[in-house]
Amino acid sequence: MSKKTYYYHSESEDLVSSAQQDFQLPDDYQFFREGAAWQFWNGLVRSLACAFAWLYSRLFLLVKVKGKEKLRPFKKQGYFVYGNHTQMLGDPFNPMTIVNPYHYYALAAQANWGIPFLGKYVIPAAGLPVGKNIKQSIRLLKEVKYAYEEKQAAIVIYPEAHLWPYYTKIRPFPATSFNFPVSLKAPAFAMTTTYQPCRWRKRPKITVYIDGPFYPDEKLGKKAAQEKLHGEIAKSMQERAKLSTCEYCSYVKIDSKN
Repeated sequence: MSKKTYYYHSESEDLVSSAQQDFQLPDDYQFFREGAAWQFWNGLVRSLACAFAWLYSRLFLLVKVKGKEKLRPFKKQGYFVYGNHTQMLGDPFNPMTIVNPYHYYALAAQANWGIPFLGKYVIPAAGLPVGKNIKQSIRLLKEVKYAYEEKQAAIVIYPEAHLWPYYTKIRPFPATSFNFPVSLKAPAFAMTTTYQPCRWRKRPKITVYIDGPFYPDEKLGKKAAQEKLHGEIAKSMQERAKLSTCEYCSYVKIDSKN
């Protein structure tokens, strides 16, 4: 089977870009909107997105989820979910088949808001844009807290930041990614996407593993607690990633001297 090959210099490199890669939201962008019309639209968008998610994830990607029952005791409260970023459409939509789709938000790059139609009418329903400056980052922290405390939401984060399609390992990601659960003393889960061969097509099937909950160590200082939580979830994801048994895309590192 011929594979698509990606060449990279570092594991933090962005290999997939969009035409609106440099799109930036204004500092006063409104995260949560009020009014009956917006609430109706939000509910409609989530319902349609959820229907698409089930069809796309289960029938096209052939996703099987293991460990979903670990989330059930937390269905009436907020929590954080950390996953590896390997699917362009699957990563934003598949969680809607795992968590409550009406209490779900995902941190996403602002480039997504530059996508025609989707960025204006669909993504704002459940997307929380990652800040590009200090002011936006401070606002994001406040809005994530609101989503966690007031909306009892499952907040999905892909700490690797950059999409690497069908990548079967876990790339390094910073301990600062765990600022949210540490600051809010919130439970966190690992959501690891793995790949297995399919008997009747070249594209692999997917098994997603849910592990946790992992809790911040409140006896530690903030930085140390972030590092400890980072270590626990990264280790869990790395162990699950070993269950990938096929490569649909290959990745070749280029010597920086070349």
